[in-house]
Amino acid sequence: MPRVVPSQVISFIDSVFPWASAQQVNNAANLTRQRASGLTGLLDLVEQVPEELLTMNGSEYSALVCSVAAIRERLELWRAQQAVENELVFLEGLPQLSPVRLIRDAISHCLDDSPAPATSELNFINDADLRANLRNDIGAVNRALSNGEWKAATVLAGSAIEALLLWSLQQRPTADITTAIAALTTSGELTGQPNANLEKWNLHEFTEVAANLGIIKADTTIETRLAREFRNLIHPGRTLRLGKKCDRGTALSSVAALDHVVRDLTP
Repeated sequence: MPRVVPSQVISFIDSVFPWASAQQVNNAANLTRQRASGLTGLLDLVEQVPEELLTMNGSEYSALVCSVAAIRERLELWRAQQAVENELVFLEGLPQLSPVRLIRDAISHCLDDSPAPATSELNFINDADLRANLRNDIGAVNRALSNGEWKAATVLAGSAIEALLLWSLQQRPTADITTAIAALTTSGELTGQPNANLEKWNLHEFTEVAANLGIIKADTTIETRLAREFRNLIHPGRTLRLGKKCDRGTALSSVAALDHVVRDLTP
């Protein structure tokens, strides 16, 4: 079943109930039995929106819940009493707008992408925009894992690890990073001098330097190295050459590495 997001609900309302977006207070828009199919479809869509995407204030959420309940009740009444019209206009105690308009107003403030409930808060990152973006990325990893999208979970987890290690290294003095690179080059763990711009590094370079500096623990380093290998399976040539592909195991391993990177970065 496709994932339903708030913008789809808005598009549906604007298509089936085009008057809703412009309705004014006290300007009645009667919902009659002839609207039953559209209202049933609206309820089905609203109920399929993931709970974590319903980011709205208390009054908007109350209006949403009451509007959905009123429409459901009216649909049941229409089915039970075929000879009675029972139009639905306003809801007592709420702004005098159609329940459809109230649903639209509440849903319109919600984003299509939001972290899953279990996503780490990442409070150690002070930049609010970066923190929100990384939480959204980790939320996407968790959703892909829940949906059995093994390749997506594997690859997205590797990308999130890379972003987190980039951030962590950007917090360290340049001299520390230079010293770590020198040691790793001497030991052969880095075969070449990384780019002077950290944003152009690959996951291998991030992992080894972070491990050398003690940013991530030994067990996390092992997991992150595996995540890097699994992430590379996105390339068809490598998949054919090694006879491997992304599966549940690669996804779980990569997500475990991501969780442990977050653990190690959390003070």
